Amino acid sequence: MPDQSSPDDASPDGHHRSGRSPRLDILKALGDNTRYAIYLELARSPLPLTTAEIADILDLHVNTVRPHLERMREVNLLRVDTEARGQVGRPQHRYSLAADAPSLGLEPSPFPMLTGVLLQAAAEGGLDGEDLADAAREQGRADARRWERATVTLEALIVEQAKLGFDPEVVEDDDGATVAFAHCPFRSLAEAHPDLVCRVHCGLVEGLVDELGGATVREFHSLVDRTPCQVELAHDEPDREAQPTSR
Repeated sequence: MPDQSSPDDASPDGHHRSGRSPRLDILKALGDNTRYAIYLELARSPLPLTTAEIADILDLHVNTVRPHLERMREVNLLRVDTEARGQVGRPQHRYSLAADAPSLGLEPSPFPMLTGVLLQAAAEGGLDGEDLADAAREQGRADARRWERATVTLEALIVEQAKLGFDPEVVEDDDGATVAFAHCPFRSLAEAHPDLVCRVHCGLVEGLVDELGGATVREFHSLVDRTPCQVELAHDEPDREAQPTSR
């Protein structure tokens, strides 16, 4: 029989008036194979995930995933962040494990936290943003060298930015493309130190684009720009001297 209990059934010590602990509700929720699979993916992920991302990872339809996420919210397994996507469309929900959810030994990656600590130390130490951008360009070039030389630069950039959690969206035109970043995994740090965080992001993009070639970063818009969080790419002009001449 479905669980008909509600938060009002809980006593001040966190137990239901029926005597059942909320922990039992959590274990029952995770007893479903699909919910357990969702739980594992969220536990492994260093970043919150959308419904569509979870569905894609597990090869399920989003309509299958949604009720499972709702059930997991009901037993306080999940934290949900709402993020507006510009001015069009509904706000997007991103899911992560609640702070008091059982870890099952699958703690998230420590790298976002370590990055935050290092950036904070850089800010307090007066490190120049361009110094960080130079280091980030080297990392961007290293990322590019993992790709085949024939790879289209824009495609590689989109994949690399998605792996970092920036949720890129692309608009192409005859001269190039604009890549907008719908989500910043370091937004709180970027708001406090845009000169550092956004310069690092810019350096990663510039290094990858420069190494792969075929395009140039025309302009990078930081968090504080009028059109924030996007990069404009221009297609490189073909080398006309290298082109065979027709007779």
